[in-house]
Amino acid sequence: MRILYCALDQRVPGTTGGATHVRAVAEGLARHGHHVRVLTGRGDGPFPVDPCHADHLDWIALPSPGHRPHLRMARQPAVARLARAWRPDVILERYHNFGGEGILAAGELDALRVLEVNAPVIDHPGSAKRTLDRLLLIEPMRRWREHVCRHADLFVTPQRSILPAFIDDGDVVEIEWGADTDRFAPSAPGTAPYARTADEVVVVFAGAFRAWHGAHLLVDAVAALETGMRARVHAVFIGDGPELPRVRAAAARYGLPRVTFTGAVPYDQMPAALAASDIGVAPFDVSAHPPLQLAFYWSPLKVFEYLASGRPVVAPRLPRLAALVSDGIEGVLYDAGEAHGLRDALARLVDDAELRQQLGMAARERAVRDYSWQAHCERLASAFAACLATRSPR
Repeated sequence: MRILYCALDQRVPGTTGGATHVRAVAEGLARHGHHVRVLTGRGDGPFPVDPCHADHLDWIALPSPGHRPHLRMARQPAVARLARAWRPDVILERYHNFGGEGILAAGELDALRVLEVNAPVIDHPGSAKRTLDRLLLIEPMRRWREHVCRHADLFVTPQRSILPAFIDDGDVVEIEWGADTDRFAPSAPGTAPYARTADEVVVVFAGAFRAWHGAHLLVDAVAALETGMRARVHAVFIGDGPELPRVRAAAARYGLPRVTFTGAVPYDQMPAALAASDIGVAPFDVSAHPPLQLAFYWSPLKVFEYLASGRPVVAPRLPRLAALVSDGIEGVLYDAGEAHGLRDALARLVDDAELRQQLGMAARERAVRDYSWQAHCERLASAFAACLATRSPR
């Protein structure tokens, strides 16, 4: 298949989950023998090159104007020209409320129109966007995104509930994100971006430091550990974002004995960073992100990479997370409503190296079995082929 992938709101290479997802899907489909062209922004370095499949994957720099996602539709004529020239079998568009350029570009082509939806198409209760839409009377934003959805043939999403109710369930492929289980492994080579000693238990958080990622909750939990246990814990925070100053200040206020902030780390160094740790923490705070009132719809990249690295995962006991990480088998889940839930989950693992090893081995097995990008892309390609085989030409 020839697949045109529109991801104008991302930058590749990059350290964000979105950038990682775009790269993994593009490379995974190419490795399965499909010809893929990706329209996206360029990151801090050159586009990645996979020497084994370079003839199957092309990266084309076509970012949103000024890297502003809400201006994506200004690129629609360019997307349409590229689509007409290449004649893809599939146009895969990464959904954004102000997008639609890929789906519209397929209008004059007999290409399968696929919308990849990783954030809600529907508005959450109390949404400022919804209020503004209603003040405009004709609700232009809702009408536009529903228009785009009505013209798509297939939807790829981690969770059906974030799509409009009028979409036929048969047109939806629910699929989780994943991890590169070849690169993320317990013995991944390379140098970690932090130093550790043999007597430490390294507890790692990796993320974009937004309020709902809950990095500040990890600081609070480590500070609440018993004195001897706290002295053994080395808390490592990997990444950058708006909440980083708050997290740094909290760590300084508590006077944590061992804490490292690495800042943003090149993605190629992340396997070594996780392999050097002992516990991976994903302390999501759903109360800090109003759209999560709809559901915890994320397919959390950090969780899959912790699992692939053979590290037990500590996370709140939410239905979706409980489906990804079995409590007491691949990690420890805690009740986010309990004042010391996260602290107690950490304490259970910090003092039990045998349990950490047991859960870590099961975590690695689960990732390889269920959450590899290879399996993700195999399922995508199968869904595309099935749709192409059964749909009527336009």
